[in-house]
Amino acid sequence: MDLPLIGAAAAAAAIRTGKITSEELVGACLDRIAATEEQVGAWQYLDAEHALNQAREADKISQSGDTLGPLHGVPVGVKDIFDTRDMPTEDGTVLHAGRQPQEDAAAVALLREAGAVILGKTVTTELAVYSPGKTKNPHDLKRTPGGSSSGSAAAVAAGMVPLALGTQTNGSVIRPASYCGVFGFKPTFGRISRHLVLQQSRPLDQIGVFARSIEDAALMAQQIMVSDARDPDTRLRARPNLVKTVAEAPPVEPRLAFVKTPAWDQAEPDTKEAFDELVAHLGEKVGNVELPGLFSDAYTLHQTIMEADLARSFEREYVTGKDALSATLREMIERGQKVLAVDYNNAVNQIPACNRALDPVFEWHDAILTPAATGEAPVGLDSTGSPIFCTIWTLCGMPAITLPLLNGADGMPLGVQLVGPKGDDARLLRTARWLVETLGGD
Repeated sequence: MDLPLIGAAAAAAAIRTGKITSEELVGACLDRIAATEEQVGAWQYLDAEHALNQAREADKISQSGDTLGPLHGVPVGVKDIFDTRDMPTEDGTVLHAGRQPQEDAAAVALLREAGAVILGKTVTTELAVYSPGKTKNPHDLKRTPGGSSSGSAAAVAAGMVPLALGTQTNGSVIRPASYCGVFGFKPTFGRISRHLVLQQSRPLDQIGVFARSIEDAALMAQQIMVSDARDPDTRLRARPNLVKTVAEAPPVEPRLAFVKTPAWDQAEPDTKEAFDELVAHLGEKVGNVELPGLFSDAYTLHQTIMEADLARSFEREYVTGKDALSATLREMIERGQKVLAVDYNNAVNQIPACNRALDPVFEWHDAILTPAATGEAPVGLDSTGSPIFCTIWTLCGMPAITLPLLNGADGMPLGVQLVGPKGDDARLLRTARWLVETLGGD
């Protein structure tokens, strides 16, 4: 059994039945990190002994006969913008160097409650925006892993950890998952609490997960999709049983809507060719759908909201440490400072209209099929690539998942993104599993 590559669900089952211990699994992951971290650079903070101590405590609980959580003993990487009571949280900026929170972020606390071992903190871009950290793409060290959840995607892709936590305000889960060739799942806006997570933009910030299978992504997401009064955008509702739904066959064969989006001209030629072949291969299972005209303005709406909120969220950093910020982030903040309140409010108020405009699509289709990124991970480490194929769905707060089903001209991963209607996360994951099995079985 190659422990670093074992899936999360399989690992949890093996620990539960005593086939392996958490200490063995965590130790194997740490050995993998020791062998590859110098090249990949996925971790911002990692204390091997602390991780092993958590694993040993998990094993003591296993031996005691106590009830075990669904992720008992399974290591998880956490993007370094989630507060952790036992590890620094530095948010990818020297301005927050050495910051030690006193309390866990809500999502981290729920992962611990589920029995997970918090292995360490993964690299984020600067304040989770665009300026890259040290992480490289495990498939080609000359290429970006994407951002802003760079370390989380790379760590899962490199076999360092089976699961990792990330965030998305534009394309920061879906895009790096696509570039690194793993599954990235961003649930519906408001389904996961952002309490004690670095805030960029309240209307846009969303939490997601990285895994090497849909089943593992469902298992992790299910543990943290809990209502929380401390995040005003969560709502009281039952935790969805993602794991059960993913394991079920769809009652009828799903139908997909292939949506090119107004950004199609920015897709690389091999992306266009790959998706044309995919759509042709799926035949009657997919139909071409053109978005209503109002979505041409979605990118401007998103930019208005995001940059105005960056100016507000990072006002202290700008005032006290402007020279320590990247030129890109300074420019975004300065543009955001000039956004009029009426323009910001109008942009936010357009979000419900965009969602309503998509209702007819989902009357006839189970999910939208669209690229996860413009193409393969770009060569070079000065940029994290374009998030433009994620912008509309993030603005609307819709659940999205990227599936590592295609490859580009250079053999690098090319993600297939599926998007579902708001609140229909479980069915989206079930449809995603159906698509993977349909293509794998052909």
